[in-house]
Amino acid sequence: MTIASTVQRLRTSLRNSAGTIVFGMEDGTVSIFGLIFGVAATTSSAKTVLIAGASGAIAAAVSMMAGAYLDVETTRDQLAANRALMQTDGTRALASLPERLAKAGLTERQSAALTAAVRNDPAAVGGLLLALHGDSDAQLNPWEQAFWMLFADFLAAAVPILPFVFVPIPQARIISAVVTTALLVALGIGRARIAKRGIIRTVSETVSIGIAAALAGVIIGVWIEHGFTG
Repeated sequence: MTIASTVQRLRTSLRNSAGTIVFGMEDGTVSIFGLIFGVAATTSSAKTVLIAGASGAIAAAVSMMAGAYLDVETTRDQLAANRALMQTDGTRALASLPERLAKAGLTERQSAALTAAVRNDPAAVGGLLLALHGDSDAQLNPWEQAFWMLFADFLAAAVPILPFVFVPIPQARIISAVVTTALLVALGIGRARIAKRGIIRTVSETVSIGIAAALAGVIIGVWIEHGFTG
């Protein structure tokens, strides 16, 4: 395999996994942002913050990796079952089409009309069923998606943690908040481009979720500390 082909394959993998990467980075950032600030609000020990952050980050990344793998694998298995159904029982596949069209947002009348239009064309029925189920997902590799999820989640989770490695906790809190907010802004822009949504609204949502997670972490951390210390 040449370097050029490897680079091209990597680009294709990145393009196919863009949604997974953004989702993984958002999850890693938000969850560890809340965890780190909850711990940092109740201790002056950088070691405690790092242990909590690192263990939480790897646990979350592995969990998300497993979820990504199972999601893609399940979707692929469902598509395979749909194809087998169309090949062995076309009548049953046709009978399920109106219900699936209705779930996709068509009215009962529209579903009936479209079903009648393709009734005598098995290929068209199969194409509709696969399109409704997201046939493009069948091309995704479960292990590839799992890897990108692990990588993205853990990489993003490291952002709020790293300041506590290099500077004292009071300064680390500020630096962590600034760099994590900047990352959330970038992720919001990425989400907006992928989903074709308004950038300002999507960035605001993403940053708000991150801030809410941090505040929740601080509140629960302080509440537990005071609750156990009286």
